[in-house]
Amino acid sequence: MKKISRRDFLKVSAAGLGAVLSQPKFTSVNGFLPDIKPSYRLGRVLPWYGTVDIKSKPDPDSTTIETRYEDDILICDREINGKSYPIYPKSTLWYETPNGYVPAFKLQPVMMEPNVPIVELPIYGEKPGMWAEITVPYVDIYQDNLPAKSPLLKITTKPRFYYSQILWIDGIKEGQNGNRLYHVTEKYGSYGDTFWAEAEAFRPLTPEDLSPIRPEILEKKIVVDVHHQTMSCYERNQEILFARVATGALWLNDGSQTEAYSTPIGDYHSISRKYVSLHMAGGSKASGWETLAVSWSSIFANGGVAVHSTFWHNNYGYPMSHGCVNVQPDVAKFVFRWSQPVCQYDPGVIEITDYSGTNVQVTAY
Repeated sequence: MKKISRRDFLKVSAAGLGAVLSQPKFTSVNGFLPDIKPSYRLGRVLPWYGTVDIKSKPDPDSTTIETRYEDDILICDREINGKSYPIYPKSTLWYETPNGYVPAFKLQPVMMEPNVPIVELPIYGEKPGMWAEITVPYVDIYQDNLPAKSPLLKITTKPRFYYSQILWIDGIKEGQNGNRLYHVTEKYGSYGDTFWAEAEAFRPLTPEDLSPIRPEILEKKIVVDVHHQTMSCYERNQEILFARVATGALWLNDGSQTEAYSTPIGDYHSISRKYVSLHMAGGSKASGWETLAVSWSSIFANGGVAVHSTFWHNNYGYPMSHGCVNVQPDVAKFVFRWSQPVCQYDPGVIEITDYSGTNVQVTAY
């Protein structure tokens, strides 16, 4: 029998999977989410770049096999080091797909982990409701209270929430196809828009998901190094977590430099506010920005500068933000649970007025 190479095996597998990817999984008025097995490691093409070229080698100068577009889902078989693109010379990580290679910074790492919908909302506070995390690449949403109030929702053509975002669920109903829908809201910072979305996309969170990590240890600090784009968490001067981050970018859309989006340097910061999920916006009408449902937000400086989860880029190690410290979802969740002050499940927000929160030092070594 003729031996088949690993690459050929992946291509054969992908050919069989192609039909699966084209079939609808979550039907809704706005479209569908492809049916993908939970075991696959996946990547979502990020709107930040619009497209991604699948290359024959992990090299930007190699042959382009095909081009994929915003929100397309790719199977990512493994991570490898390759040659970087000139714009990000330190970003050497690539994903191997069944058809070729893609630079990791152009994909959001995602999974397909649909959930069994609940039929009755839990009660953790005064009213029924729950926090829930999206565990599929994306879920289409449709607005319950038109017209749209958010400037972003007024112009978007395909409203969606994405993997790792967290929303508040305060209602359940049955859809036209017998599928279950959740009523989805942003509790904090939004313009008041509410939505319906496929329940299978959301994993209910419990108070255990927000329980504090090692609260008995009070001597904690976070050090963010904007020069090396790293963050370290310390307990009694012992480093217990190290992560690459993306801090404030010193540029505008026209390419000009600005200090407006820099992460404030200093050792005087402390975490004073926390939100399980927060609608963020800023800037002017000419150069403003808006992001829905930013998860695990721990604010430590004036202007709402926070350590928070990121779903719109995957380029840690480079300044990318409007001043905040962007980290991977699991890192943001750890910081949220580990640091002081402690945030309760309901209401999902805490604010203190003194400096008793965990110290955050921002350095520029």
